[in-house]
Amino acid sequence: MTSHPSSPPSVADLSVADLSVADLFAADGRLKAIPRRAARREALLAHLAATLFETGRDYREPEVNEALKGVHEDFPALRRYLVTGGFLSRTKDGAAYRRQQRAGTPGGAIPAVA
Repeated sequence: MTSHPSSPPSVADLSVADLSVADLFAADGRLKAIPRRAARREALLAHLAATLFETGRDYREPEVNEALKGVHEDFPALRRYLVTGGFLSRTKDGAAYRRQQRAGTPGGAIPAVA
């Protein structure tokens, strides 16, 4: 289920697969903390990518920031984790981001758009 990018995902929106991250969110839908454990953080990032960003759509950095601000105040860290984890790709110039179908894109970069 894809939420509007400016609204944080709610616990009610979590699928059965995402229930493992439900306890990371407060009742208001905001993230309590970014998990330190890699496996928990990866589950969170997969959930955020799936709920905040549509597949096949380019996002400008301010759009990505706005979506992530709705989840946690350290949106730059979340954005960086999403890119380095392969959940979002970024053009070399940093102007555009795109949700990836799977994690593991080397370097998290996509070719610069014309």
